[in-house]
Amino acid sequence: MPVIHYIQADGAEYEADVAVGSTVMQGAVDNMIDGILAECGGSCSCATCHCYVDEAWFGKVGEAGATEKTMIEMAMDPQPTSRLSCQIKVTEELDGLVVRLPESQY
Repeated sequence: MPVIHYIQADGAEYEADVAVGSTVMQGAVDNMIDGILAECGGSCSCATCHCYVDEAWFGKVGEAGATEKTMIEMAMDPQPTSRLSCQIKVTEELDGLVVRLPESQY
């Protein structure tokens, strides 16, 4: 199972084994990692699973689609590497992925 690294705004780091085919959001929820609220349950309609993909990984994760981009615009403090973690499908190639969680989601 790929390991995803979640870094909270205060610098606390957590690792979680996340099943291929799941999402980065679901990995955080399943492992009780604070900072991903996931209020809409992954339907790309609330932006409470906003995260910053580490620059070294952004090329592998890719850019957001049109609907996701609209939601990111409504998130607090969007950055060039912002994504909604509900829209990042975990693959074997994402083993080691690093995401940072915004302070606004605590």
